[in-house]
Amino acid sequence: MPPLPPASERTLQAVGARRRGADEPSVGTIVRTIRELAQGSEALVALFDARSIAGERHLYSAWAHLGRSRGRGESRLRDRGAELALYVAGDDQLPRAIEKVGVRPTTDEFVLVAERPRDPRALLDRFALVEDPSVYPRPPDEATLDRLGIGPSERDPVPRSAWEGLVLERVALLELSAPARHATQPTKP
Repeated sequence: MPPLPPASERTLQAVGARRRGADEPSVGTIVRTIRELAQGSEALVALFDARSIAGERHLYSAWAHLGRSRGRGESRLRDRGAELALYVAGDDQLPRAIEKVGVRPTTDEFVLVAERPRDPRALLDRFALVEDPSVYPRPPDEATLDRLGIGPSERDPVPRSAWEGLVLERVALLELSAPARHATQPTKP
C-alpha cells in the first residue's frame, strides 16, 4: 500500500479523544453539535466510536471512496457525514452503519474527523472531549473487526498484519455496490 501523505498535507484530519466526564457529552449533544457545525461550513465534521476505526488508512480510504462516489454523482445520502459513516462501516444501510461505527451513550473513546479548514483539535471543546492519542490511530484488533462485521471465518486465514486490508476491502466493496444513479437525479427521456 502506498504511504499516506504527511499529516500536514492531508485535507482530512483526525484525532483520538475521550469524554471529559462519565456521561458527557450525551449522544444528543453530539448530534446537535455536528448539525450546528454543518450549518456553518461546507467542511465535513464527523465523530466515530474509536473501537470501530482500524487505523488511519481506514478513515482515509472511506473518505476517498466517498469523494469518488460523489464526484460521479452516485451519492447515497444528502448528508456527507452520514454517507461517510456508510463507507467507514462498509455497510450500505445507515442504521447498520451507525450500529457499527456510531457514537453511543457507552462510547468513551472517539475519533473526531474534520476536513480543512476545520481542525479537529480545535473542535474538541465544542464536543466537550479531550484529546487522547492512545485512542487513535491504532491497528485493528479482533474486537474492531467484530464490530465491523468481519468475523473469525474471514480473519483467521489472514495474518494479523493484513487485517487492515480486510477492512479496506469492505470499504472498497461498498463503492462497487454504488447505485447507478442517485434517486434525486433527473431521468433522461
